[in-house]
Amino acid sequence: MDLLSLFQNTDNVQEFEPGTTILAEGTPGNVMYSILQGEVEARVGEQLIEVMGPGDILGEMALIDAQARSATVVAKSACRLALVNEKRFLFMVQETPYFALHVMRVLAERLRRRTAERGA
Repeated sequence: MDLLSLFQNTDNVQEFEPGTTILAEGTPGNVMYSILQGEVEARVGEQLIEVMGPGDILGEMALIDAQARSATVVAKSACRLALVNEKRFLFMVQETPYFALHVMRVLAERLRRRTAERGA
């Protein structure tokens, strides 16, 4: 699914300068983001988990399970992110089934990668 196209005309965009914390591990979360421009780094503690760029999503787990953020995400470069609150997320899941499938695939891919890392 092309999330850049899906969010290209959204009014709900936030911009972050390099080094800015976007999400903090352990804090409550009620939004997710889709990256429109720039790169971000996700870390658990001091360990780099993933570098994400345009078309990637972050923060989706907190919208799904209402738990605290599992990682800290920091802007690696100047970033433009489309903000998706819970109401919009639920609407998109209902009205755009491929969006829901995309989110599930992202979660599955991240879980498989983390499982493989632990086995190494």
